[in-house]
Amino acid sequence: MTSQLKAVLFDFGGVFTDSPFHAFSAYAARIGASDEQVTDIVFGGYGIDGDHPWHQVERGEISLENARADILALGKEQGLNVDIWEVFMAMAENGGGLRHELVDYVRKIRASGLATGIITNNVVEFRDHWRGMLPVDELFDFVVDSSEVGMRKPNPAIFEKALEMGGLRPEQALFLDDFEGNVIAASALNIQSILVDGDGMKTIADLEEILGLNRPNA
Repeated sequence: MTSQLKAVLFDFGGVFTDSPFHAFSAYAARIGASDEQVTDIVFGGYGIDGDHPWHQVERGEISLENARADILALGKEQGLNVDIWEVFMAMAENGGGLRHELVDYVRKIRASGLATGIITNNVVEFRDHWRGMLPVDELFDFVVDSSEVGMRKPNPAIFEKALEMGGLRPEQALFLDDFEGNVIAASALNIQSILVDGDGMKTIADLEEILGLNRPNA
């Protein structure tokens, strides 16, 4: 384990669950669009923090219903009927549920003496749902929810907020996310980062390379 490391910070969706972006192909095909079109209409440029309705709802600036109406309007500009309720249903149908093996590994991280936290882009209306999927208070010392703090990844300010909440310097934190733009943003602040790409066991293997919690005398 890196001697100066004091905390491991996790994204939620795409790390503890399957990536929500994987559900787009079937939905896009059903409405006669490409994956890229649907992703752009629903999420805007996800690698930036701008004025797209989804960015606004993740910062808690507008309601999910208002975001739905605005996104429907964006889709109609391209001749497409993109309803985020249908998108979310497609995500639920194609999701693989919670990665319990990673949850168990987080318990091992905490037992080793490291702090843990979550940095998630989320919306107010989903808060109870995602928090109900895992024992948040047991597993994490703090949560930085974009809809609560009014900032979202990849804005550097949300990572700085997490460091402040954890009493951490950048080099004392390890961050995991399934979206490359967020990993790049965290790395630019000198936060060691892991791009999650695969199942929970692959994520654990990547963590183990750094933390070594399963090694003798770890």
